Amino acid sequence: TPSRSTSTTPVTKTHGHETTTTRIPSPPTGSHITTPSGPGSTTVTPPTVSTPFTGTGSTTKTTTSGPTPSVSTPQTTTVATEISTPITTSATVATPTTSPAVTNTTTSGPSSPESTPSSTVSLPSVSTTPVSTTTSGTTPTKTFTTTSGTTSSSSITINATTTSTTFKTLPPGSTTTSGPTATSTAVTTTGSESWWLCNCTKVICIEDNIVQVIPIICNPPPKPTCANGLSPVPVIDADGCCWHWECDCYCTGWGDPHYMTFDGLYYSYQGNCTYVLVEEINKKVDNFGVYIDNYHCDTRDAVSCPRTLIVRHETQEVRLRTAQPNTLQVEVTVNNQLVALPYKKFGVSIYESGINRVVEIPELKMNVTYNGLSFSIRMPYSLFGNNTQGQCGTCNNNTADDCMLPNGNIAENCETMADHWQVVDPSKPQCSPGLVPTGSPSTTPTQPCKESSICELLLGSVFKPCHAFVQPENYYRACVFDSCVLPNLDLECSSLQIYAATCADQGVCIDWRNHTNGVCSHECPPGKEYRACGPIKEMTCKSRGQNDTSTKQVEGCFCPNGTMLYDSGVDVCVKTCGCVGVDMIPREFGEKFTVDCQDCICLEGEHGIVCGPHECEQKPVTCDGEGFYEVMEVNPKDSCCPLFTCKCNTSLCTAKAPKCSLGFEVHSYIPSGQCCPVYQCVPKGVCVHENAEFLPNSSVFVDKCQNCFCTNDVNVSTQLNIISCERVPCNTYCQPGYELKPVKGECCGKCVQTKCIIHTADNSELILSPGDFKNDPRNNCTIYSCVDVHNQLIASTSEITCPAFNEENCKPGTISFLPNGCCKTCAPLDSTTPCSVRQRKDFIVYNGCRSVDRVDLTECEGTCGTFSLYSAEANSMDHSCSCCRETRTTEKHVVLKCPGGHSMPHKYIYVESCSCQDTECKKPEPNEQQNNEENDKASALNRIKRAISLTSK
Repeated sequence: TPSRSTSTTPVTKTHGHETTTTRIPSPPTGSHITTPSGPGSTTVTPPTVSTPFTGTGSTTKTTTSGPTPSVSTPQTTTVATEISTPITTSATVATPTTSPAVTNTTTSGPSSPESTPSSTVSLPSVSTTPVSTTTSGTTPTKTFTTTSGTTSSSSITINATTTSTTFKTLPPGSTTTSGPTATSTAVTTTGSESWWLCNCTKVICIEDNIVQVIPIICNPPPKPTCANGLSPVPVIDADGCCWHWECDCYCTGWGDPHYMTFDGLYYSYQGNCTYVLVEEINKKVDNFGVYIDNYHCDTRDAVSCPRTLIVRHETQEVRLRTAQPNTLQVEVTVNNQLVALPYKKFGVSIYESGINRVVEIPELKMNVTYNGLSFSIRMPYSLFGNNTQGQCGTCNNNTADDCMLPNGNIAENCETMADHWQVVDPSKPQCSPGLVPTGSPSTTPTQPCKESSICELLLGSVFKPCHAFVQPENYYRACVFDSCVLPNLDLECSSLQIYAATCADQGVCIDWRNHTNGVCSHECPPGKEYRACGPIKEMTCKSRGQNDTSTKQVEGCFCPNGTMLYDSGVDVCVKTCGCVGVDMIPREFGEKFTVDCQDCICLEGEHGIVCGPHECEQKPVTCDGEGFYEVMEVNPKDSCCPLFTCKCNTSLCTAKAPKCSLGFEVHSYIPSGQCCPVYQCVPKGVCVHENAEFLPNSSVFVDKCQNCFCTNDVNVSTQLNIISCERVPCNTYCQPGYELKPVKGECCGKCVQTKCIIHTADNSELILSPGDFKNDPRNNCTIYSCVDVHNQLIASTSEITCPAFNEENCKPGTISFLPNGCCKTCAPLDSTTPCSVRQRKDFIVYNGCRSVDRVDLTECEGTCGTFSLYSAEANSMDHSCSCCRETRTTEKHVVLKCPGGHSMPHKYIYVESCSCQDTECKKPEPNEQQNNEENDKASALNRIKRAISLTSK
């Protein structure tokens, strides 16, 4: 079928709009097309193009230099297709006859953290002389690229697609192409269908097996300004050819805690529940969301800190939990099961990156980082733009709606908004999602304070290189708040840390911890060193051959220079990449070692460490003899091979130690080569008395009458030491009043007092036996007595108190002494003394007990009308008798002190009044008279004893 030539203009794209600007497409990776040059030919050399990467930050550069070749007349290229037995392609290209010109073009694009290998297309000079080029392949339409250069009037027309295609270059002005051979079969595509021939080259079907090839040429789009203040990232268009700028959704949180939304709005919130950080408004991903569990991190419950970051994706729930408060220790669980890093399953990848734990979902092109003090969430705008909600706000490059509530309304401030994003957490029953908060939490310190000097670093020269990329003001506000509210937790370090991390994300690495005087220092485990600017993914023995083009950096603990990490899951730094086993000790290839009682060798290859059973050399041991048994011990030279030896256990011996008598003890010895001991009783070299042993020169009690001690002399027959005794000397002299009397159980008698020893007024001693009393030789009114009360001798000195005596009232010649020999008495004159109560003070003695003090005593005394007269009428004596007696008495009480030291109550009669009372005048019988005399004597004696006892001193 004859083909028609068609003139077309290349399509040009600029950020979604068609323009007339000529742009150069990106050729496919690895393609290379060459046509020979001839005299007078025009050579066009296209640029070297780095194919853009679909991830964030890709870079494409194309440079153009030199003049643009002039074109005098439009030139068309017609291509006919035919079937041939060999799979070959023959192409003939016609070019305009112009003067030679050389064009070099370079297109500049944004930088990228990761880039693909560059694709280079080299076009030779184009000649008017027909030259045939043959290429082979299985899909002819996918194996070549034809470009019209930079001449807008040039066009390329291709006949229908076949298995083998022949290209012919026609002379100028020619419109004829060769038709198919006899064996060819043409496939005709009609209508205006289009398809991609290869990268950045589009093919449109015109008619009758004629197609139009349109190269897509891209111009760098203008760089936008992101609301969050961060740099935009380049994103490849859907056609995979051109790219555009986007502002990534980037949310961070740190401290107690402070938030920076996706669009860069800063706020602080002190809730202690579990909240939504980000969820989709229109659900596109199953069970997707990021949540945060906050807790009160001070004793006043005034502020809160992040404790757990939760990432849900489809069937998995990842929890990044702070192991120790206010530290960088984080543990990772997936569906409530602890996992080791790196972890990769069901589209979720978790790994360590410096001080951070990173959860990455490649399908969504998102990652979440958490280090115990701060978190960050990065999501592509192309997948999540205008479709996020939660405490991180809406990602639409506009802060006006970042404080959106779950019902779609906009809150006055984000502190109020944040409270509405609670979720149900069984571990926090005090939290009730859906309740309207009573008031916004305060984020301003109640009292002014002086912020920490560490916060000043954010505004100073340390972080100055980053100020042009990330504004530090909000981080400074957060730092001041933390240093004021929680001055003892060093929480202000989190503001510097998250700011430094954001700067590193923007390509500016700050080494800041050395400027905090150790307050924000980070300690690394043994074998690693801290770096503020380390790789996001540390190179390992397995990844060292891979080309990691990422330029971003992160702080953390890394292997020292000259070493590298063995593997991402084996945290061991090695100098040479050999093997690392379960003992975490690096080994070199060919090294032999023993681990877990297996002989192993480190081999280069897939299996690495190969182990086999550890061989031990052990000689047989036979344990003969009583008491011996076989025992297995650890071999100090080879802990895997135990040592079998014979040990002695005397508990296995049948012979028992004998029981020796007093003074003897068991001695044992073990004969050479034996285990069981031989026993015998030998003397101890002591004395024995009454089942007791005594050392030599020690006292031995035999009885009280002897002083005994143990000697060093030995009794030959008993083999015991001899006890020597001496009689105890006794004292036989006793002082006056004492007598030596034997004491039961004592060797010597004891001087016992048998008489009272009384010291008189003239300092002379008077010795009285019990029951005796004696007047003082110089004063009859002083009486000394000795009384035995319960085998206790009591000496008393009594003073007799005489009643008033007036000799003038006595009849002459009647004055005499009373029987006590102290008081005088007489016959009174006619003037009688009436009967009355006489008072005195005296001691009361009863049953050997005596009152402590003198008490008031009364008695009746006086004369009454008593007479005997002769009666003439009666021719007898008329008697009239009357005595002075008590008429009224009372009973009084007194406490008596007894010789034994105890006291007793006593009652006595107190005379209140006396009077003369008649009594019978009777002449006593002889016996009565004798009795009366004895009674008078006894009465006198009793009165004397009473006087003695009552007046004793």
